[in-house]
Amino acid sequence: MERTIKAKDLFSKRCHCSQAVLASFADELGITEEIALKVGSCFGGGMRKGEVCGACTGALMALGLKYGMSTVGDYENQQVADEYAKKFLNEFSKQNGSYLCRQLLKCNLSNDEERQYAREHGLFTTICPKLIESAVLIAEQLMNES
Repeated sequence: MERTIKAKDLFSKRCHCSQAVLASFADELGITEEIALKVGSCFGGGMRKGEVCGACTGALMALGLKYGMSTVGDYENQQVADEYAKKFLNEFSKQNGSYLCRQLLKCNLSNDEERQYAREHGLFTTICPKLIESAVLIAEQLMNES
């Protein structure tokens, strides 16, 4: 539960959802919070285009750091990471109805008017924190499997 609190706190301080989720795992993954915030910078709001939810991309980055290929040719670990990515996205979609930002928020953040609508209607303060919590809890569960 501590990670969800940290992630939601970072998000409330105007970090992107992707940054908040990845940074909540920084200590376990051997990276600094500063590196996590930098790496996650371009993935919020579905990569600014309403695509894959930033909370998901932050979690996928964390899973990749834990399980992924670390040397060229390490296809065994790449397959492991691929399986965890599938498990994560399937479970996130099952819990939340989708893993696409524009479907989760029911607006397209790549459109200025719709992004303004999301702000004015509190979507970032009501929906996003729940998605961040879901992403952290699912990733945490998957990381504890091994």
